[in-house]
Amino acid sequence: MANELAVGDKAPDFNLPSSTGEKISLKSLKGKTVILFFYPRDNTPGCTKEACGFRDALPRFKKISVAVLGVSNDSLESHKKFIDQFGLTFPLLSDEDHAVSEKYGVYKEKNLYGKIYWGIERSTFVIDPEGKLKGIFRKVKVDNHIEEVLDSLK
Repeated sequence: MANELAVGDKAPDFNLPSSTGEKISLKSLKGKTVILFFYPRDNTPGCTKEACGFRDALPRFKKISVAVLGVSNDSLESHKKFIDQFGLTFPLLSDEDHAVSEKYGVYKEKNLYGKIYWGIERSTFVIDPEGKLKGIFRKVKVDNHIEEVLDSLK
């Protein structure tokens, strides 16, 4: 595992297939503030609530020129169904080999009802226009998270 990322560090670059049909890289977003939120699975209650929260707040993010991207280990096909079902209006990136999740230190051993498995720990990263980490939210609780992220941009 990589060392824990800290505010002020250069954000790890990524270049992932997206629901828009093209690859999206951090380099391609240089000059923009980026919200990169990692979530465990498409179509699960917490992830749906979080993604819909970002969807509903998107006009507020766009007003301040912030790009929002969701990342999970799900396939593009799964992302497409998730987007269609909930009318999501921002790209979802597919990190099926979890290489980017590992770079960001969010791919972790988890325990659900005594079952140990590897997966994404819900986390959000705010990346400034120069590619540096401006905000890091780990072990995110969905309630009020969008407001936390918006406050960090002030």
